[in-house]
Amino acid sequence: MQRGLGKGINALFPEAEKDSKDNVQEIELSHCRPNPYQPRKSFQADSIEELKDSIKEYGVIQPIIVRKSLKGFEIVVGERRCRAAKEAGLETIPAIVRELTDERMMEIALLENLQRENLTPIEEAQAYANLVDRLNITQHVLAERLGKSRSHIANMIRLLSLPEEVIAHINNGELSMGHGRALLGLKEQEAMLAVANKIRNEKLNVRQAEKLIIAMNEKQVKQQKKKPKKDVFIQERETVLRDTLGTAVHIHKGKKKGKIEIEFYNDDDLNRILEYLEK
Repeated sequence: MQRGLGKGINALFPEAEKDSKDNVQEIELSHCRPNPYQPRKSFQADSIEELKDSIKEYGVIQPIIVRKSLKGFEIVVGERRCRAAKEAGLETIPAIVRELTDERMMEIALLENLQRENLTPIEEAQAYANLVDRLNITQHVLAERLGKSRSHIANMIRLLSLPEEVIAHINNGELSMGHGRALLGLKEQEAMLAVANKIRNEKLNVRQAEKLIIAMNEKQVKQQKKKPKKDVFIQERETVLRDTLGTAVHIHKGKKKGKIEIEFYNDDDLNRILEYLEK
């Protein structure tokens, strides 16, 4: 299913939009090289096969975008079309040649994929993180430009803090983004991989995984020390703050005073939260 990006690629990079002065030309497929900044790490065989059949019948309807390189051309947008065209036996493909810097090439490729391709949650998360880093902008600004909520961007990037083994399971579809978010709430970090394997082996859905993790967290808290149960109002406020800030929030209410704990995962996450609180 395609993920819509609201304002999308043209809002961030208006030069990515086709210019009326662009000239479409036929270039040799053998001279096309993959985009070194391509965020997608794998292409589904059935998707390539379906596109190949379409190209055999109708040809390549939409030109790819490339830039010149020392050894021919580097694909900026349209690597899937190139792969399918080769599979269809074509020798040339319609293309628009652009002059682009490495940074701009990466940015356009990332946004094009986010807008049109079915990236895995991890590929999407890495794309957001790369854009924040390359454009030197905050997650808040990126969310506004993409028409996404701050919490969505924050929650996606948080997935990258999972152990590599868990990230691999999400990437290959054995675990979902919802499973990953649930695992991030596990207090006993050392047990995360074991819990992830339990979810996979027992084929637990997200709701079941959340219940498992809540039970483990409650057990850990009881083992440490018994604490009075929070009232419904405090729990509801924690939920509102967690959804608003896109991170775990704990409210501790004492007899005379209380405190609010807000978790962050790296410097960028801290800056994002501080920026929101300063408004």
